[in-house]
Amino acid sequence: MSFASRLTRHPIPFDPDRGSDALAHLPDLSPDLRPLIEGAGGCSPYLLSLIGKERDWLAEALTQDPDAVRRALLLDTGAVQLSDLAPELRRLKRRVALFAALADLGGVWPLEKVTGLLTDFADAAVDVAIRELVAAEARRGKIPGMSEEDAQTGAGMVALAMGKMGAGELNYSSDIDLIVLFDETRFDHGDEMEARASFIKVTRRMAAALSDVTRDGYVFRTDLRLRPDASVTPVCISMAAAERYYEAEGRNWERAAYIKARACAGDITAGERFLKTLTPFVWRKHLDFAAIQDTHEMREKIRRHKGLHGPITLEGHNMKLGAGGIREIEFFAQTRQIVSGGRDPDLRCRGTVPALAALAEKGWIDSTTRDRLTRHYRLHREIEHRVQMVNDAQTHLLPNSDEGFDRLARFCGVADTRDFRAELHGRLEEVDRLCEPFFKPEKVETDLPDLSTTAEEIVARWPGYPALRSARGQAIFARLKPDLLTRFAATPRPEEALGNFDGFLKGLPAGVQLFSLFEANPPLVDLIVDICGTAPGLSRYLSRNSGVLDAVIGGDFFSGWPDREDLTAHLETAFEGLDYEGVLNTARRWLKEWHFRVGVHHLRGLIHAEEAGAQYSMLAEVILQALWPRVCDEVARRHGPAPGRGGAVVAMGSLGAGRLTAGSDLDLLVIYDPGEVEFTEGRRPLDPRGWFAKATKTLITALTAPTGEGKLYEVDMRLRPSGRQGPVATALEGFRHYQMTEAWTWEHLALTRARPVAGDASLCADIEQIRMEVLTTPRDPIKIMADAQDMRDRLAAAGRVGEGLDAKEGPGRMKDVELLAETAALIAGVPARDVEGQLEAGVSIGWIKADDARTLAAAHHLYGRLNHATRLLTDRRLDLDEIGSGGRSFISREAGVADSAELAAKSESLRIECEAIINQALATPPRKEDEA
Repeated sequence: MSFASRLTRHPIPFDPDRGSDALAHLPDLSPDLRPLIEGAGGCSPYLLSLIGKERDWLAEALTQDPDAVRRALLLDTGAVQLSDLAPELRRLKRRVALFAALADLGGVWPLEKVTGLLTDFADAAVDVAIRELVAAEARRGKIPGMSEEDAQTGAGMVALAMGKMGAGELNYSSDIDLIVLFDETRFDHGDEMEARASFIKVTRRMAAALSDVTRDGYVFRTDLRLRPDASVTPVCISMAAAERYYEAEGRNWERAAYIKARACAGDITAGERFLKTLTPFVWRKHLDFAAIQDTHEMREKIRRHKGLHGPITLEGHNMKLGAGGIREIEFFAQTRQIVSGGRDPDLRCRGTVPALAALAEKGWIDSTTRDRLTRHYRLHREIEHRVQMVNDAQTHLLPNSDEGFDRLARFCGVADTRDFRAELHGRLEEVDRLCEPFFKPEKVETDLPDLSTTAEEIVARWPGYPALRSARGQAIFARLKPDLLTRFAATPRPEEALGNFDGFLKGLPAGVQLFSLFEANPPLVDLIVDICGTAPGLSRYLSRNSGVLDAVIGGDFFSGWPDREDLTAHLETAFEGLDYEGVLNTARRWLKEWHFRVGVHHLRGLIHAEEAGAQYSMLAEVILQALWPRVCDEVARRHGPAPGRGGAVVAMGSLGAGRLTAGSDLDLLVIYDPGEVEFTEGRRPLDPRGWFAKATKTLITALTAPTGEGKLYEVDMRLRPSGRQGPVATALEGFRHYQMTEAWTWEHLALTRARPVAGDASLCADIEQIRMEVLTTPRDPIKIMADAQDMRDRLAAAGRVGEGLDAKEGPGRMKDVELLAETAALIAGVPARDVEGQLEAGVSIGWIKADDARTLAAAHHLYGRLNHATRLLTDRRLDLDEIGSGGRSFISREAGVADSAELAAKSESLRIECEAIINQALATPPRKEDEA
């Protein structure tokens, strides 16, 4: 059957002129096809551009059987040669995207065939990239024992498709999630590491071939972060290593992810064998009701993080993650699969619709629920596709404007927007109604005249706690209890606050002295309630470490901040006599105690945000200075002492600028000077690169690994030369060469905040000298400005635009001001780290007006205070309603305004003013000296 004979619908052109332009590209088009092409081009600028680019191919394709076109596209993909890999895959992606869109919009194919083509093309693209790149490595003799013929099966390398790709359900503008492994049994033991190095190289090149944006576009944004322990493992690991990880450390979210996992490219047989070995990990033998709670928590975490609670309103609604959305249906099916799939293999379906069918057949859901959710799932996915088709955007958000809804309705072939909106709203509400009863609703009360059931259960436990066993303790607490409960009832999250206090009370060995202190010192009660009810991070710490109040009571808790030498001595004293593991645990306790102190001082108004940022940063530096030599000693035990002058830890980002917040991670580099050493002298000698790679990974583990005391920091090393593709540690001369000859502008911008914080003093001085040399080298201002604008555009395209009181992301906000400041410093050749100094550099060259610099600096100051306060109050997006009156008062105090309304107005006014200044600056080259 021809394409035209299968048509069942078509869009209505939202922009008739664009629809006419689309038809003009295909003058000989069959009359039956004209409404489809006119509607597609009239609703989607992206599809209009594809029709123009592929007019000759499309004219022919639309005369053929659609299934034959699909087969031809996939055959062409599998035949792409290495020399044409990037451009050909992009050309084929255009054709697949165009044909799939038209088949979808015209009702030629059902949803499953549309997503099936997108997925099959992704499979073929990944497979041909692996085959061609592995063959190239084999020709060079870099994969021991393997020939070009072995490349047809990836020489043992396999890509596992995860998520929607694994399920055959890729959406129109989807990322692809891959886990790349290799079969180590195909290699002799001594050859495994050499093969691993080649497979890592192939994986990186494959991801670049698919992800990099060129003049021909991109193929698929490729995400490799679902692999085991992604922060510390390479992009390709052995199957044995992956199996060991899942057996020892695999988490429930990883189990859920493997429901959809599928070997899609390379050595399919080995991949399927690996997935079979994971069956006991993914599918438990017994009914796994504990997994339901994990899914509830994951769902709630997503909702809280995205700010998706509340009634369903269509404007800006998230079709994927919002109430009644696609993820609700997926979780609904997936959770039941996890619960019972271990006992019933028939429930182990990858796709959502097949899973719903299997669950109904097995009696887990009724047929009416299956039919309703299946219909809604398909229609939701169609809406998702059309939202994405407009501009090939990876978005799931419905429009925010009447015009946007008019376009979407026409794109769906509906002439009456009001009817379209009503039907869509009804579908979302029905999905929410069908799915919600299975999920435990999050109970967050803001006004509790009486105790909730949960609160009553918490209070009922108290008489059994050690602090309340004595008659005197009970009597004193009985007098305190009504006031405490009333105060907790007034907090924004009463049950959470009461739960934090419950943990604190449970940990008290005795209560008489403390309860008496509470009676005599009401401000201490205020502090406890403030912490438990306002600042989640501090309250969690307090609930697990009630002994910290000894320090509060002790008298010096509220004294001034010690200097760096005293802090260092304090930590070193705590480390005395401890082995390496003891050092790591003690470091975590020490840091959390000091973090708690900084947070309380900030919350109580004893210090301002800038002081808190400096104190958080000093703590991080002291920790790094103490751990780095111990990490090096730990590596030296096996591999001999560090070669040359050793290595230095360089702080980037917020730590480099001395502006960490309560929840900041650390952006770090490790730079080393090996001297003349070729190999270390130890039981297992290493070359310098290997030694410092080992030391760097050991440092990351020391900072990030959860011990009995938790973790110290999250660590990000993507700012190192060549980013994720580069070695984790960089030689000094290599660093200088890279920065002077290869680094991108964004890397030089990042270097404006770089600061060595640990390591040999002379090496740190040399690194700083390189930084000065790089930043003071004259550059083309026009290129720097263009690259800075490109960064802004990329951030906007990635959806990092911020909203509401988001202090960091988006035009005119904190990161945008920092980007302009760093750009000014780079153009002026002034190696200042602070924003004010960088802006002054822009003033000095006549690029930024002095008044504008003051406005930007003032805005950055406000944003900084707002960001510090936000990170202290919540680990989610700032919601003034959610944080309650205490949190709102704290935010207003930090921002120097009377109330939330003034804060919102002031923040938005500054944002608009800053955006205008930044836009103007990036569009205006600096004046030459003779023009100044």
